[in-house]
Amino acid sequence: MTSAIHIEHLTRRFGDLVAVDDISFDIGQGEIFGLLGPNGAGKTTTLSMLATMLEPSSGSATVNGIDIMGDAAGVRRSIGIVFQDQSLDEELTAWENMDFHGRLYRIPAGVRNQRIDELLRLVELFDRKDDIVKTFSGGMRRRLEIARGLLHHPAVLFLDEPTLGLDPQTRNHLWTYIATLAQEKGITIVITTHYMEEADRLCNRIAIIDHGKIIAMDTPGRLKERIGGEVVTITSPDPDRVIAILSGAGLHADRSGEQVTVSLENAEQQISGLIVRLSENKVPVTAIAIHKPTLEDVFLSFTGKTIRDVEADGKESMRIHHRAMRH
Repeated sequence: MTSAIHIEHLTRRFGDLVAVDDISFDIGQGEIFGLLGPNGAGKTTTLSMLATMLEPSSGSATVNGIDIMGDAAGVRRSIGIVFQDQSLDEELTAWENMDFHGRLYRIPAGVRNQRIDELLRLVELFDRKDDIVKTFSGGMRRRLEIARGLLHHPAVLFLDEPTLGLDPQTRNHLWTYIATLAQEKGITIVITTHYMEEADRLCNRIAIIDHGKIIAMDTPGRLKERIGGEVVTITSPDPDRVIAILSGAGLHADRSGEQVTVSLENAEQQISGLIVRLSENKVPVTAIAIHKPTLEDVFLSFTGKTIRDVEADGKESMRIHHRAMRH
């Protein structure tokens, strides 16, 4: 596999906060690669370093074969980027936003006009090309930002939480566009997200990041295979006693609030025995569910917390991070 991105021991500190902690991996050409984790885990900081918007504290990386520290301008010419915060000019039309971007990259007028037409058609905004952007919905703006990021034919496209704040239908629509882009353009796409189900559906490989560290990396299918069997979720007002009963049966369980999860082979056959055991010990149970392993289960298995738990715990770290980024 030819590497589009090569990362070695990349680290970024903000004072006492280690936002990205000694990460190393490769991303192949033409791959849709997901950086998956809660808010504040280090996803955006990683992208900011790869896009040369933030200098690493230590370590190195190349993007499209270009060193991010040695030739930042060369890296920027070879990438497209869509960050969480919108950067469109709302007072300009869709066409004018695209045209201005093309002029910044010194794309000749004839080529620029042709590419703008093609890309606006690709994201189904050609009929709105002369409309002011402030009249666009959130999903339309995201599609326009992606089209703009592709205008200069980047080898790598970075998408930082591209569906954040969008309704589920618009999110699904946008993920379909992203998959189409990868297939039709053959570019490498790196996506950060905390939407587990989206990453599962779209990405060729995923790196799960937590507290700045890569805790697991593989295809979505192989990551879920590590869980094994099916996942049983038991909801109880006394989750500690549920865990004690399961431990007594030789089973490892994880807890999130009132929910306890345990992985079982042939869960449907074993669940009745678990119910009997809990009942005999007078442990109150309000609900039991069985499902195939998800990436949320993978995250819980590796960290002992759900992604929502980590986001709640990480609010103070996020505030420190944002203050550091502003300075």
